[in-house]
Amino acid sequence: MAPEDEATTDDFVPLTAEQARVLRENSPSVSLWWVIGWQIGVGILLAGATWLLAGLVSLALSVACGSLAVVLPAALFARGVTSRFASASVGNAVLSFFVWEFVKIAVTVAILFSAHRLVLGLSWPAMLLGLVVTMKVYWLALLVKRRAIRTE
Repeated sequence: MAPEDEATTDDFVPLTAEQARVLRENSPSVSLWWVIGWQIGVGILLAGATWLLAGLVSLALSVACGSLAVVLPAALFARGVTSRFASASVGNAVLSFFVWEFVKIAVTVAILFSAHRLVLGLSWPAMLLGLVVTMKVYWLALLVKRRAIRTE
């Protein structure tokens, strides 16, 4: 073994059981479904606020269509990567991730391309607003979840 290899392997120090427990407590995992639930809620609130403020159903439906282009593919992805097939082995998990990511992209593109047929008088800026805001909600969901865990 080369001296450089020996030096790098000696630097590795495994965590003790107590250190691992503290690390898990300080870095809790967040469920995909938690984030998707927040995205659904914000999408509904955003569409409702648009309808109340603008008074136009077509604007509210445009925002809702943008939100749907995020939420539906994300839910399909979450369902696919948490399936029994995906958890059977590491190879299945990797394959499942790539397949469901492709499905997610394809469904998003299909919703965006068919939006003008789904919503009469579609407003592209409103739809993009719904898409972007809903997509960025995961930061809020992570922040709220992390605060809830720390206060417990």
